[in-house]
Amino acid sequence: MNASTFGLLMTGVLLNAAAQLMLKAGAASVGAISLTAGASALWRTGLQLSLHPGILGGLACYVLSVVVWIVALSRVDVSMAYPMLSIGYVVNALLAWWLFGEAVNAQRWAGIAIIILGVVVIARSGSAA
Repeated sequence: MNASTFGLLMTGVLLNAAAQLMLKAGAASVGAISLTAGASALWRTGLQLSLHPGILGGLACYVLSVVVWIVALSRVDVSMAYPMLSIGYVVNALLAWWLFGEAVNAQRWAGIAIIILGVVVIARSGSAA
């Protein structure tokens, strides 16, 4: 995999990760959403969320990430590209810990290390072919 293709993959991954964080910020602005609150309350919550900058930004990042991802997939096997999405979990776990104060315990850190190792192994497998 060349640097340009890797850059496209990482751009798609990071846009996807940014989308998740923005959507979380938007969702946090309304608190826990009750699905049993009734249609009227759900409608108000939906309207409030649809106008929130975090939700709008998150959706925009998703759209851009899909465009970038399609370009990347035109250059690399999906069996190589798809596992790279795991990097998004690493980025999100670290940023959620930093930005939102979410707990990342030792077991989660170990899982993050395993994910990073797995991505490195998969990325290197493409250069041997």
